[in-house]
Amino acid sequence: MIQQLFVNLPVKDLTRSVEFFAALGFTFNPQFTDDTATCMIVSDNIMVMLLVESRFKEFTPKAICDSHKSTEVLNALQLESREKVTEFIAKAVAAGGKTYAEPKDHGFMIQHGFEDLDGHIWEVFWMDPAGFAQVQAGSSNE
Repeated sequence: MIQQLFVNLPVKDLTRSVEFFAALGFTFNPQFTDDTATCMIVSDNIMVMLLVESRFKEFTPKAICDSHKSTEVLNALQLESREKVTEFIAKAVAAGGKTYAEPKDHGFMIQHGFEDLDGHIWEVFWMDPAGFAQVQAGSSNE
């Protein structure tokens, strides 16, 4: 059984990235932090390692994607309410991120997203599980 998830993302400027994500309320584990990397805590079992590009290259033989031009991953964060989604996006934009699309309201779910300083996409959403189950039940009856 998997015990933790560590997502690894390359960043150009570690200090600016830490400042950006700290402004969104994230904390960092100093045990896994140095001049080339930091461990951003998302939850008890989910971490995001922000690695300067030279350090990131030590873990892969492939070229690093220019995430301002291409998408290598969509990071999705579920929040507890519609209002929290709106607040989180506002914090991201105020900290220097940018939105890339209008929010989408599916009734049972609202989603919006932002690009961080390195162009990585972060989807932020709220979903009503009961509403989702109703949608799924309706589509299976067709």
